[in-house]
Amino acid sequence: MNNSRPSWLSVRASQLSAALLLTALLPGTSQQAPAADAIPRFSVDNMDRSVSPRTNFFLFANGTWVKNNPVPADKSRWASFDELENRNWKLIRAILEDAAAETSAPAKSPRRQVGDFYASAMDTNRIEKLGFQPIREELGLLESIQGPEDVMRLLARWHIKGIGGCFAMFVSPDAKKSDTYALHLRQGGLGLPDRDYYLADGFAKQREEYRRHITAMMKLTGEAASDAESMADAVLAVETELAKASRTRTDLRDQEKNYHKMSRAELAKLTPDIAWDAYFEAAGIPKVSELIVGQPEFLEALNRLSHERTPNEWLTYLRWQLIHSTASSLHAAAYDESFRFYGTVLQGQPQPEPRWQRAARMIDGGRSGGGLGEALGQLFVEKHFPVEARGRMTELVGNLQAVVRDRLTKLEWMTTATREQALQKFAKFTTKIGHPEKFRDYSDVEVRRDDYLGNIQRADIAESRRDLDRIGKPIDRTEWHMTPQTVNAYFDPTQNEIVFPAGILQPPFFDLTADDPVNYGAIGAVIGHEITHGYDDQGRKYDASGNLRDWWTEADAREFNSRAEKIVMQYGAYEPIPGARVNGRLTLGENIADLGGTSIAFEALQRALAKDSSKRRSIDGFTPEQRFFLAFAQVWRVNTREAEVRRRLVIDPHAPPQFRAFAPLLHQPEFISAFGLQSGDALWKAPGDRVKIW
Repeated sequence: MNNSRPSWLSVRASQLSAALLLTALLPGTSQQAPAADAIPRFSVDNMDRSVSPRTNFFLFANGTWVKNNPVPADKSRWASFDELENRNWKLIRAILEDAAAETSAPAKSPRRQVGDFYASAMDTNRIEKLGFQPIREELGLLESIQGPEDVMRLLARWHIKGIGGCFAMFVSPDAKKSDTYALHLRQGGLGLPDRDYYLADGFAKQREEYRRHITAMMKLTGEAASDAESMADAVLAVETELAKASRTRTDLRDQEKNYHKMSRAELAKLTPDIAWDAYFEAAGIPKVSELIVGQPEFLEALNRLSHERTPNEWLTYLRWQLIHSTASSLHAAAYDESFRFYGTVLQGQPQPEPRWQRAARMIDGGRSGGGLGEALGQLFVEKHFPVEARGRMTELVGNLQAVVRDRLTKLEWMTTATREQALQKFAKFTTKIGHPEKFRDYSDVEVRRDDYLGNIQRADIAESRRDLDRIGKPIDRTEWHMTPQTVNAYFDPTQNEIVFPAGILQPPFFDLTADDPVNYGAIGAVIGHEITHGYDDQGRKYDASGNLRDWWTEADAREFNSRAEKIVMQYGAYEPIPGARVNGRLTLGENIADLGGTSIAFEALQRALAKDSSKRRSIDGFTPEQRFFLAFAQVWRVNTREAEVRRRLVIDPHAPPQFRAFAPLLHQPEFISAFGLQSGDALWKAPGDRVKIW
């Protein structure tokens, strides 16, 4: 759902000036950001009533908040997600500090493991004394390489330890046999956020800063200035070639085009100069017989580059990948230079987050590994997730599902054959709320109080081994792909399920003390959003069993695409900063989910109000319908630094939050009626231009 962590005309068509929205991207100056422990509830105090809701609904709902909440110095943006996440981190900090101080907890217990991990991260004296020593063994292995087999053995070792290079390898369900885990290979190996940073004219400054950054890091490891500059040139040369072979973010969204199942023999024929046998043996999967390649042309290019670029260039590139992948966990000089580039240059963030918060993020780890996410989550849930929240969420999910079921039954533009398949898929939807029924066991991870980077890598190794051991085996349907403390939600197409971690089940998204319109406008729209993902432009390609299969008639697919194309055009015309537009195709799935989510949640609210007329009352001068839309818009309050806006426009499948606050509402007669929009208003969208898909 969110554009974080891994679930957003020149505006003539809507007559909305980019200048009006630009104020939402600039840090305010009147006050400091609120205290980290403030509960970020829905509030009419966030509104700016001097702005007409018919001109700029984002600022009408959030204008005072925007003015009073500048981006903190240690953040690249500040939004409702960040407010809640920051509050969670403060709660997590108390858990970690208590756990680190209690060394008597049983060995291998969640409390002992996260406490020791945190202690290792906070032992800055030891980390400073070590300098680059934690990666000396890997540097030595790199220097001992004699040929292609050695390179692939080293890459396998590094990929398992969380160190990048050349391509990505991971295990996840086979999209066309979704009950089974498969090995996947995909494009990767870049140090900049995206291929566009290497190839587009607009990122020339960032490329030059990247060269400067690599040079500085190489000098820190002891290289002479002239040698460090030559090494930076070599890295950029290799990575630019990899970027040229990489697909765009938009192309990567097409699930069918990024699925190519191959045998080992077919992989060898595709890339005859790459020593895959050595790689798979070193990874501990020598007998893997088939795998799924996302982008075959990328591996073909890698094969060609393996002999077009010199051995010295490749060794330099790999050296950089090692340094780049570990710098944030090393001594201050390495971290500071890494932050200077990745934090300040690329995201516009003046200061790093405090060390305790960076340590907490690493321990959280999440699905990406490198941490003990569910061990920390177990402690978080025990202290901060009320039982009644799960019950209320279950009720809300059921209410929205009832709306979706009815809509699928009556959808006027879909034929019977496709409708039956859609209903079969919906009947198999499952929901997870709060946290796993059984938390992950990390007892196989050795956690030491004196080895921070080692703890990160041993956690990565345990995660990798766990995944690699599952290749060809049935999937675990109890597994979660976000930690319980995560402020986010997601839809998993291969498991056909929606998931809501405990972290997001708090204000402003979910508030046990709030009225129904506020909860339906916030968490209700989130629920509807995730349900709709099952039927967005990519989710619709998966069937009831979670398999990538075309179950649509040609006529229905054509009608869906026609409606979706209007959404592409709408968002593609928005300019968060002058000259930089939203990518309507990259963000299409999230935009469809926002459109469906708000509409479904609104109807569910109307059904709830019809059952209990006492809830149909105005509060703070606003009707239930108005409070619904205001609550939705306040979920997307945001201030963002310009560099971060530019970065997200390239890599993020979500539209900028200030557009999400109003863009899906323009298609809904209920919103137009609630705030009295008329032809000629800046936000008016003529009935013939409005889109309804689900």
